[in-house]
Amino acid sequence: MSHKPLIGCVPLVDYGRESLWMLPGYFDAVAEAGGVPVMLPLTSDADAVACLLDALDGLVVTGGQDVDPARYGAGAPDQAALCGEFCRERDAMEALLVPAALERDLPLLGICRGLQALNVVLGGTLWQDLPAQLSSEVEHHGKAPYENPVHEVDVLPGTPLSACVGAGALPVNSFHHQALRDVAPGLEVMATAPDGVVEAVWRPSSRFCWAVQWHPEFSHAVDEPSRKIFSALVDAASLS
Repeated sequence: MSHKPLIGCVPLVDYGRESLWMLPGYFDAVAEAGGVPVMLPLTSDADAVACLLDALDGLVVTGGQDVDPARYGAGAPDQAALCGEFCRERDAMEALLVPAALERDLPLLGICRGLQALNVVLGGTLWQDLPAQLSSEVEHHGKAPYENPVHEVDVLPGTPLSACVGAGALPVNSFHHQALRDVAPGLEVMATAPDGVVEAVWRPSSRFCWAVQWHPEFSHAVDEPSRKIFSALVDAASLS
């Protein structure tokens, strides 16, 4: 019997409903790529995180609330006021989960907040609010239906993403108000928006560590490049 890789997805948090949940697009995209998706518990217990990672073949760091700016040295009230809702429980979990996954060389895909969390954990910073801090005519906060492209990104040649989906212009959906400011040491840019906003990064020292600012979990059903991104993760996890 062939082995299907087990892909852990960081949970989404709904404070109003006091619940953890998951958008079906994450699970559907992983499953269609040949993986078995599972939602992780929300924990900052180091032993529990280690136990989870020992059982997994790959990891998706999902979208969600803003990362607390105190995590990247920008926690002054005037800066924090630019942010939306925080999820400090996820901040604490990902501060353990991401380094431990990288230490194990576990294939990792970050999406939207997942890109930002990866950058912060590795020592980078964020724009707290693009409309307030970065003048741009590019629409980064699209409206439903969320699978529709909002703008193009430029996929840089010679990067793993270009080998996966092709170099040059790639239409993507977009639903964010924060973005990478200072790219963390060890990460390299794979794609940018027309206004220069970083849209995808990778970690060359890892077997597979990619992160994108757009939402392939929304567009995978109608967009081949989105499916290819999840397939790249699952293919790498199949070798774990």
